[in-house]
Amino acid sequence: MKYIILILLAIAFVPAIRRFLFEILVGNQIAKQQKRYNDFMEKERGKEGEIKVKTPPTNSKSKGFEGGQYVDYEEVK
Repeated sequence: MKYIILILLAIAFVPAIRRFLFEILVGNQIAKQQKRYNDFMEKERGKEGEIKVKTPPTNSKSKGFEGGQYVDYEEVK
């Protein structure tokens, strides 16, 4: 009888305890990551109404696209 009561108590309280421990251990990490992401996105967006134009850096060695390799085309019927 004693073992049956212990098993019933374990079944009743283990999910609640597991959820509580998960919130303590993982919940803090998730909150920190969300805060970091939000801070990063605020920095990237800038102030409201402000316009940013990001241009790719120009490389003096690069002459642009000079074309690619020629590939023979053969129509298959």
